[in-house]
Amino acid sequence: MRSLHNTFPLSLLALLLLAGCRQDMHDQPRFKPLAKSDFYADLRSARPQVPGTVARGQLHDDSYFYTGKIGSNPGDYMPFPVTEDVLARGQERFNMYCAPCHSRVGDGQGMIVHRGFRAPPSYHTDRLRKAPLGYIFDVITNGFGAMPEYASQVPASDRWAIVAYIRVLQLSQNATVADVPAGQKVPSVPPIFRGDPGSGATQPELEAPPSKEKGEESK
Repeated sequence: MRSLHNTFPLSLLALLLLAGCRQDMHDQPRFKPLAKSDFYADLRSARPQVPGTVARGQLHDDSYFYTGKIGSNPGDYMPFPVTEDVLARGQERFNMYCAPCHSRVGDGQGMIVHRGFRAPPSYHTDRLRKAPLGYIFDVITNGFGAMPEYASQVPASDRWAIVAYIRVLQLSQNATVADVPAGQKVPSVPPIFRGDPGSGATQPELEAPPSKEKGEESK
């Protein structure tokens, strides 16, 4: 009985403290998503955005960079300088997103086509070789025919890098002797592999080309 008598004041104090707790944080005055509201004239609890609202990262003040168009017509210039790093990035993104359908050389005979999917047009047709850069960017951005849009997966800068690399592919498959830099052999010397050539998932290891001195000594 003595122990019960000693704990009674503590129990009473705990009850008083619990009685003082309120549920305001649990039962807040709020609107449930898309619920009806009598507070607004249109009865919608979800309010439209204030005119001119721009989400963070969605300003897109450079319309050509994000659309590839000047007005309603596709432009034909890159919005930034094309460097070796840009082309390397474009090649990487192209092989990742485009090559399954278009193939790594852009002839429209990718692996998906060999599995029964409809073949896309080759980049090496006269129509696409003469197509403005902005047109290619727009197709990547919004899709065309059976091709889906890639704006949700590929940032605008990477889409432009892919466009630049596509132009490189077109030149590589339709180049003339006049396009070859001075001093470079045509055809170029075939690569020498170290061991077995790489698979589709690994890069091949190349032997270093023999120096001119060794070549002259062998003669």
